[in-house]
Amino acid sequence: MRVFVTGASGFIGSAVVPELISAGHHVLGLARSAASAQNLVAAGAEVHRGSLADPASLHAGAAVADGVIHLAYIHDFSDLPAAQRADQAAVEALGSALAGTDRPLVVTSGTLVMPAGRVATEQDTPDPTSPAAHRIAPEQTALGMASTGVRSSVVRLAPTVHGIGDGGFVASLVAIARSTGVSAYIGTGDNRWPAVHRLDAARLFRLALETAPAGSALHGAAESGVAIRDVAEVIGRHLDLPVVSVTHEDAAAQFGWLAGFLGADVPASSAHTRAVTGWQPTHPGLVADLDHGHYFAAAATA
Repeated sequence: MRVFVTGASGFIGSAVVPELISAGHHVLGLARSAASAQNLVAAGAEVHRGSLADPASLHAGAAVADGVIHLAYIHDFSDLPAAQRADQAAVEALGSALAGTDRPLVVTSGTLVMPAGRVATEQDTPDPTSPAAHRIAPEQTALGMASTGVRSSVVRLAPTVHGIGDGGFVASLVAIARSTGVSAYIGTGDNRWPAVHRLDAARLFRLALETAPAGSALHGAAESGVAIRDVAEVIGRHLDLPVVSVTHEDAAAQFGWLAGFLGADVPASSAHTRAVTGWQPTHPGLVADLDHGHYFAAAATA
């Protein structure tokens, strides 16, 4: 299968590309820059120049592919509406190129769109008041394309996709602990976040491409919920810092933009995903991955 991959040179995309190639697929990777193009060529992929800001380039890439995996996203927390608009336009461009073909379109969302306070399943309705509500409209657009002859599916990734090279939430917590001198959590720290290793996530994207039924919502959560206090304790141990609780009122001062996400209790099940796709995560969990030490070596040299 010739697979068009947006975000192919990113943290997750750079794991998805070799996963696809090793399974016998041919990858056409979206590249915005010359550096990204060089990385794709080195990984064994073909290059398609374009960007999320150019829906016509996305349509063209999808039109010559047997399937699409859409990973690219503008992670600008200072302007979430703009990020949503760009993603919506991207999904529409990709889907329109595949309409009536029954070819697969796999779109990325996040489990943070799901209702908080209980273990969310793939069949639950996303919560419009969730911290990631800006991702709901694009994922619903993608799922709706099942009625237009697209084998569309959505992979809702855990907020903590971890592994070597991670620059997301967990790396931010390590950096905040270093800068403030404490490894903190909010309240009791019992609130739970799902987690998945980037290599397990990459396998799920391939399986979704190959097997997911049209209109499927899937959860990329190898662990349904890791207590944030447990994460803080590992960080504190590795950095030799005190582990402390901060109140919800003081969370913004401690964590900045991350505070709005970090206090959420958002566990998520992937039981249906595993049953539908045969996905079986095999890589280390979040706490074990933190204990490997690479997050702290990266912070020390940043």
